Amino acid sequence: MKHLIALAIKFVMIAAVLLIMLTGFFGVSFADTLLISLALTLIAYAMGDLLIFRSGGARSEQATRNSIATIADVAVAILVIWLVGEALVGSSTDIITPAIISGLFIGGGEWFFHQYLDSRVFRDRTRTRSAA
Repeated sequence: MKHLIALAIKFVMIAAVLLIMLTGFFGVSFADTLLISLALTLIAYAMGDLLIFRSGGARSEQATRNSIATIADVAVAILVIWLVGEALVGSSTDIITPAIISGLFIGGGEWFFHQYLDSRVFRDRTRTRSAA
């Protein structure tokens, strides 16, 4: 249940940024923006949050894990927005510029999202790990 709530929070954060950037400023359709948001949420949660952030070290190294995972999330966001955006929108819109801008804003949100994950979602795992 904790992961579903975290996924919902992440989706809302990503969708808000992309709706403002892609739909608001660059005219990408609402449906395409939601599809990009969903794809990015699932890929970034699996890669950036579960693989990189969660397994990146001890709880005491939170700042280091957070920095590495945030940088990875920015790179993943730019790539996913660009590639999925190109597939959905085609060449009618230059998607790389909004992908870079959106990726940077999403990265800012990811910094705080990782802190939420550490305190609420991965809390039990880090306690048992430090007690062992």
